[in-house]
Amino acid sequence: MTDQTQPLDMLPDAVAADAFRRLVRHLRHRSDAQNIDLMGLAGFCRNCLADWIVDAGYDGDKAAARELIHGMPMDQWKASHQGEATAEQLERLAASMERNAPDLR
Repeated sequence: MTDQTQPLDMLPDAVAADAFRRLVRHLRHRSDAQNIDLMGLAGFCRNCLADWIVDAGYDGDKAAARELIHGMPMDQWKASHQGEATAEQLERLAASMERNAPDLR
């Protein structure tokens, strides 16, 4: 099955957009879910979403995309919500990234 014939690709853009916005709002609300923990578990985080919208054609640069996803400038997000990564978090991140598809690294 090619990417163009998968049911996901047949999802109407408006529905996909609504689901994406809901995901972003959920992640903004759940600031307790650290990016490093998301990366360690799922292999993606808020910054990945920002990169993906740039890759998809967003007119802004990476900093603007991250502000769009985080709901605030990246420096403010880090100061308000991000702690120092532990050795355990970094190990989980490395192991998780190895499981990502090559085009997602």
